[in-house]
Amino acid sequence: MLRLLLDENLPVALKPLLLGHDVKTVRDMGWIGIVNGTLLRLAEDAGFQAMVTADKNMAYQNAMAGRRIALVVLSSSQWQTVRDGCPRILAALEALSAGSYTEVALDRPKLRRRPAP
Repeated sequence: MLRLLLDENLPVALKPLLLGHDVKTVRDMGWIGIVNGTLLRLAEDAGFQAMVTADKNMAYQNAMAGRRIALVVLSSSQWQTVRDGCPRILAALEALSAGSYTEVALDRPKLRRRPAP
């Protein structure tokens, strides 16, 4: 079981789907609006082992080497895409190590075509 921080740019509804993990949201922690570097430091200091986000700039703006927290970056924050990609997210969480950076590519939902009249 990992202690996870769910970033404010992801749907809160993801929280109960991350089965087997202790998940808190940025909102739960009272950290809404805190800039990325400070947020990572606060999360580490609070004992989080990983942060899940859709912010693709976070790893580029903050060096991950030497950190105790891992970063999991999802390719989308759209609810249906995130919900359907939950097995990939859970698999990525199982493979984490301290200071690691993992991108999880989520499949966009397929659009249903209307039958021709």
